[in-house]
Amino acid sequence: QVQLAESGGGLVQAGDSLRLSCEVSGGGSFSTYPMGWFRQAPGKGREFVAAISGTGGSTVYADSLKGRFTISRDNAKKTQSLQMNSLKHEDTADYSCALGSRTALEVVTQDWRYGYWGQGTQVTVSS
Repeated sequence: QVQLAESGGGLVQAGDSLRLSCEVSGGGSFSTYPMGWFRQAPGKGREFVAAISGTGGSTVYADSLKGRFTISRDNAKKTQSLQMNSLKHEDTADYSCALGSRTALEVVTQDWRYGYWGQGTQVTVSS
């Protein structure tokens, strides 16, 4: 059974940095599955944040986050990370990592293509 567990969230001030991690347990060939991060702010729908291909060679970011967030993965450790810099109050949300439901060569940005989700980690940025 595949399970995802996020860590690294917390309360920070605007301008600070945070690094979120996601550890995957179970499953097979981790490096063939795309991964991503999504977030959901109170009263809003799920929003795409960033995604990375199975090999880690390709990444995609939400336009509003380019330059501040960096996604990465370590296939040997079955983990992925999201480095968040220059955090803003509007980045406050529950952040979830996701693992693709199927192998894919490309980066996946649509949430419906992810079959496995973590429980989420809260990031709160005070202004």
